[in-house]
Amino acid sequence: MGCKLRRAFLVLLGAFGWSAPLAAQDQLPAGQGREILRADCTFCHDLSRITQGGHTRADWIIVLQMMKNAGAPLRADQIGPLTDYLAQNFPDRSPPAVTIPGPVRISIQEWTVPTPGSRPHDPLAAHDGMIWYTGQMANVLGRLDPKTGRFTEFPTGTALAGPHGLAEDKDGKIWFTANFAGAIGKLDPNTKQLTAYPMPDARARDPHTLVFDRNGNLWFTVQNANMVGRLDPQTGAIRLRTLPTPHARPYGIALDPQGVPYFVEFGANKLGRIDPVSMSIEEYALPNPASRPRRIAIGADGVIWYTDYARGYLGSFNPKTGRFAEWPSPSGTRAAPYGIAVLNGAIWYSESGVKPNTLVRFDPQSERFQTWEIPSGGGVVRNMMATPEGRLVLAESGINRIALVEVK
Repeated sequence: MGCKLRRAFLVLLGAFGWSAPLAAQDQLPAGQGREILRADCTFCHDLSRITQGGHTRADWIIVLQMMKNAGAPLRADQIGPLTDYLAQNFPDRSPPAVTIPGPVRISIQEWTVPTPGSRPHDPLAAHDGMIWYTGQMANVLGRLDPKTGRFTEFPTGTALAGPHGLAEDKDGKIWFTANFAGAIGKLDPNTKQLTAYPMPDARARDPHTLVFDRNGNLWFTVQNANMVGRLDPQTGAIRLRTLPTPHARPYGIALDPQGVPYFVEFGANKLGRIDPVSMSIEEYALPNPASRPRRIAIGADGVIWYTDYARGYLGSFNPKTGRFAEWPSPSGTRAAPYGIAVLNGAIWYSESGVKPNTLVRFDPQSERFQTWEIPSGGGVVRNMMATPEGRLVLAESGINRIALVEVK
């Protein structure tokens, strides 16, 4: 459990943008929370993970809740002083959002998930109208009825810890990547039965995002193991392939109109294509070497869209012509574009690096942007999904919320 706990912390803290180590012990400002920080926040990571971070007080509370869910030895009477100390000395440094008006009207409804510190990671719009999400740090799958606002949580346990990506099969079963446990999980919502499909290779310890093809095969990425995989739900057999590019970190994955899986490489400036039969991998280099694509969406015309998290760009690739095109995101180089979806021919994505997070719409025909601030702030929208009714569902990780977007 210790290794899995440490992995959970590193995944959590890295996702909040904390970076390279410093000699942080001697750089902590004086204050009541300093000794708590030294004593209880270093058993899974060094202090530079905190000293190079920055959040509002409300966001620090949620971060500490997530850390407690992962096993941090914080007492209830320590949370208040530590939160005050962090908020005072490591405040939020996010740039402001840029909003662009336009002709489209939307409304955004948000719900707070039941378990504090859940860190809703990926959303899923199910065929019965329910909205599912992965509560990664609480080890739960959550289901929301948007008509009533009622939540139901399904614990995954340590055998399927760190639920991350989500997909629904034709029978209404919910499949997910157990990111901390090195497995794929399946939940029957009616019986609450869980089934685990462990990775056949111990190196494939962090399955990430998954998608079903038209034949019922489940395709998925394994980010830090630098692999992609395919699971046959009929037999439970899993096949893995290592990417040609070392440390490519395969991340988001989607299917083209012919059912061919494409994915983005967050550790390189590349897209990848998987042959559905042979599982051979073909890679396509993005125009800028500094690009780091994080999520992917594919339109009905087969054009691939991606969010360039590192440079603050929206990009497209047409496999038929081999042509790339890129547009700077409205909020600039620090916008950190993240979750993305195609809805009614338009491209929708989130800017996760600004305060508040924005929802962005891009019209490929006019090449014009329109943006909206997310009312609650967004808290990093890591993924989004279009619903069959023409809406969008969002998971808002840092503020423990799920959102439904109505497009007027």
